[in-house]
Amino acid sequence: MASGSPTAPYDLRFDSGRICLDLLATTHPGERLGSLDRLRAWIIGAGLVPAGTPLAAAGPEWLPAFHELRVQIGQLVYGELKGRPSDAALARVNEVARGAPPALCAVRGADGGLIRRLRPLPECGELLAVVAREAIELLTDPGTRAGLRQCEGDNCPLVYLDMSRGRRRRWCSSEVCGNRERVARHRRRTALTRA
Repeated sequence: MASGSPTAPYDLRFDSGRICLDLLATTHPGERLGSLDRLRAWIIGAGLVPAGTPLAAAGPEWLPAFHELRVQIGQLVYGELKGRPSDAALARVNEVARGAPPALCAVRGADGGLIRRLRPLPECGELLAVVAREAIELLTDPGTRAGLRQCEGDNCPLVYLDMSRGRRRRWCSSEVCGNRERVARHRRRTALTRA
């Protein structure tokens, strides 16, 4: 995972419940995938590759490819949530999902136990296919799709998968948006008391 707390407001976050939604979270409050190093950190933090996988093959074309898929998934997810489906985004996500995912293999680790590795090293299209397939699985499974929520935090557009008991989660992160709401509520109560 990226350095720092996974819920730090300006760090990479992996708390939405799905990799495709974590990719969407990289746009708020500003661009979080602004460099190839940040993209590599996101790929590793999201678990798209096993720990220790070298991403030396990641080239400058990877960043715009991930940005484009993020836009398409965003149009698809937000369109579905608002009842305004985007057929163009659906076609593009379906197209990307047709790619083959990276091939997994098991190798012996230093302790003799089996560990996962990718063989050969992952290509951009393979990783994009994994994210696109996950978006399709999320939106086509009625039970899972029913858990999609948009954060109720002020000015927070993030979408997350609510798997809480009773499905009463309100914020993308209790530590970020939830804390802001609690602080704002406290300030309102304090202002009313003073008045």
